[in-house]
Amino acid sequence: MSTNKRVRTLIPVFTIDMGGIPIKQALPTTKVNQVDPFLLLHHGKLKYRKHGKAIHQGIGPHPHRGFSPVTFIINGEIHHRDSRGNNQIAKKGEVQWMHAGSGIIHSERPSQELVDQNEYNEFVQLWINSPAAKKMQQPKYQYVPEEDIPKFYSEDKQITSKLIAGTYGDLKGKIIAESELLILWSTAHGPGKETFDLPKGFSAMLYTINGEIKLKNYGKVEKECLVVFENEGERITVETMDATEFLILCGAPLNEKIVQQGPFVMNSETEILEAMRDYQMGKMGILIEE
Repeated sequence: MSTNKRVRTLIPVFTIDMGGIPIKQALPTTKVNQVDPFLLLHHGKLKYRKHGKAIHQGIGPHPHRGFSPVTFIINGEIHHRDSRGNNQIAKKGEVQWMHAGSGIIHSERPSQELVDQNEYNEFVQLWINSPAAKKMQQPKYQYVPEEDIPKFYSEDKQITSKLIAGTYGDLKGKIIAESELLILWSTAHGPGKETFDLPKGFSAMLYTINGEIKLKNYGKVEKECLVVFENEGERITVETMDATEFLILCGAPLNEKIVQQGPFVMNSETEILEAMRDYQMGKMGILIEE
């Protein structure tokens, strides 16, 4: 008999300054450093200068090594370019999944069309740690168009869930991850209810992007809150009252030592120093945006 998970902690977002850009952060916090394998969750809403070039706006080139930064596009269009030659625009409802591996430089900018229309980008970015054995693999970028993302529906047809990574029932996500994950992106059109079966022993979180939900055995959760569940239990029951959007993020814990310095996440101080040196020496490639 599977049981409902209990809530361990609820984290409302708080605003941080990221190089002059205000970003909402739910993870890490002073009390919760990580929810293994999840390291960071940011929620951003960016406006742009209408008459400026898109290539000079948004987030410019920066490096990563040792984990996967994953971007969920809630609204708008994000133009990804990287030092491996990937150059791709993802739209509302789509995901940009990059395993930084041994090192990559990328930029995240609005599309020119978005700037011309004076629209905004809204996104959630999640950092997923990579197992030590995969940290120095070749980097790779994955993108799945909206129409190719597997979906399933609540019995009342009010909640649509997209399977981004992992397996759910008979469905298999298109993204190939570096560790065992289950990532769902759910949208409710109105009052609805869905019970989600989650993998046993996985860390599990739920982030409310917009709208509020009710969790069985807990109660109301407002928008822009991260719910961290206890490891015991295999399911969660979500009730929606109105139009709502939320992410369910589950992963097998890696249980490895982490050393992080800015955009590099490794297993020792020595590896961090090597990452900084390799970046300065140009070993993570060069990104020339055009």
